[in-house]
Amino acid sequence: MTAIRKLFQYLRPYWHWSLLAPLLMLLEVAMDLMQPRLIQLIVDEGIAQRNLSIVIDTGLWMVGVAFVGAVGGVGCTIFSVLAAQGFGADLRQALFRKVQSLSFGNLDELETGQIITRLTNDVTQVQEAVAMLLRVMVRAPLTLIGSLIMVIMTSPILSLMLLILGPMVGVLLVWVVRKAYPMFGIVQSRLDDLNTVMQENLAGVRVVKAFVRSDHEILRFGQANERLMDQTVRAARALAVTGPAMLLAINLGIVGAIWFGGIQVTVGGMQVGQLIAFVNYLARTLMSLMMVSMLVMRIARAQASAERIEEVMDSQPKVQDPTPSLPNGKPPLERERRVGVVFQGRVAFESVTFSYTGDGGNPVLKGVSFVAEPGQTVAILGATGSGKSSLIHLIPRFYDITSGRVTIDGADVRQIPEPVLRRNIGIALQESVLFSGTISDNIRFGRPEASDEEVVAAAQAAQAHDFIRAFPDGYATQIGQRGVNLSGGQKQRIAIARALITQPAVLILDDSTSSVDVETESRIEEALNEMMRALDRIHCTRLIIAQRISTVLNADKILVLDDGVIVAQGTHRELLRSSPIYGEIYQSQLGSNGGGAYGTA
Repeated sequence: MTAIRKLFQYLRPYWHWSLLAPLLMLLEVAMDLMQPRLIQLIVDEGIAQRNLSIVIDTGLWMVGVAFVGAVGGVGCTIFSVLAAQGFGADLRQALFRKVQSLSFGNLDELETGQIITRLTNDVTQVQEAVAMLLRVMVRAPLTLIGSLIMVIMTSPILSLMLLILGPMVGVLLVWVVRKAYPMFGIVQSRLDDLNTVMQENLAGVRVVKAFVRSDHEILRFGQANERLMDQTVRAARALAVTGPAMLLAINLGIVGAIWFGGIQVTVGGMQVGQLIAFVNYLARTLMSLMMVSMLVMRIARAQASAERIEEVMDSQPKVQDPTPSLPNGKPPLERERRVGVVFQGRVAFESVTFSYTGDGGNPVLKGVSFVAEPGQTVAILGATGSGKSSLIHLIPRFYDITSGRVTIDGADVRQIPEPVLRRNIGIALQESVLFSGTISDNIRFGRPEASDEEVVAAAQAAQAHDFIRAFPDGYATQIGQRGVNLSGGQKQRIAIARALITQPAVLILDDSTSSVDVETESRIEEALNEMMRALDRIHCTRLIIAQRISTVLNADKILVLDDGVIVAQGTHRELLRSSPIYGEIYQSQLGSNGGGAYGTA
């Protein structure tokens, strides 16, 4: 119950509904407990004495009591649902906000399928448990206590049967909780696996179709689905004994009450109406125990889900946002956070070593050092797996370095608040992720306040304006999920426009023109220079990862990465003279066609 109790903080805004629900349930229970006593009155004083007025009056009282009880029950259900739904919505919102605050390292550990399960199914399990607690947790104990009192008051002798039935039910409940609780944790884990398979398949459906692997994916999904079903069945089997066992206890109690009560009626120790009332109260007592067992089972499942939610909520971002002063010594004012005009764009790596494990093992970057001066264009070349993308991910501090320093304008990026740092950095990745909405909304994503003119200017610089204008709705064209109605080159150009509109001090292009032809790529470069001059951002520093060497011939500095180490750096001419690796790349891509001004050392 510890994890569930910690989540109860999200129920506080709905305390008035959480208070009204139990009070109304108290009213319903009180009315229910009056019914057997009224039945006893009808039988023993109305029917037995042939007094019709008592029968009629008491019958009317029973109708009135039932109506008041129904009002209490309906009200309790309404308010408990309101409280539980509000609790669930706030918990889901807080969980999503927590996920957004986590760093790339945390998200690498928490798979997408797991996060989706915790945001949906796990929250639903806890939410339903809260709704049940507000109803059954009040009703069951109140009914149990009230019925026990009435059982003892009605017949102290017959009530001794509870000394036998009570321990039997208690042992059963303890066994069920111990057996079922760990099983529900495994059920949620199996649901994680199922969601992961489904998410991967939907995200990569084109690859699946292209390689004719639908049968394989159906089999993989079927295996995950089978494991989930098997585990759910195991948990259900553990619970299957509960209902029949509780009904057996109830029926044994009723049979025993009628047997021994009948003897008491025969010898004059009880009246018929008194026996009927006792049987009713005994049934209510045992039924309340059955409700407790249902509640225990629900809480056992909710507890497993609550622990999984708490695992995310207790996660600390591996990249912590500090609150120090900015490079100019001033505190990070909210105005500066909004405007983002802070840096000139000098990027420096000082003996940087980086490992995704965080403990220095298996480093992907080793002792990397270079400087990109304001306004320079720095190109990064290297084979697949050489560490190019890892390097540029350290600049906006998606990950923290293992050793060394990454600085912007002399300030360690670990000492700059993330909003300030990232609003000065524009980034366009090779995999262009777009969101459902209009093209204009996607371009404005990093700067929602941008004007229509700025959106058009950014699109023109990214060479996206012409194809956008060709759409019937232009910039108001709706983009399908993940940009399915756009080509790869179109998505990349929109992503570049999205990076440009932020007017960054540092612009990172991670192979973001791989789906664009050489001529368009050249026009993007020219338009980018013009845009920066027009914005008076002549100091915009550009770091470009490229597979085509023709893209980087004019760069102010070229870094050649090999197995996480910078094996050469310099201009194109310098590297042709000094770097065999660069020479091999140049010859393999351009060869004799790359002559002219750049073809000789």
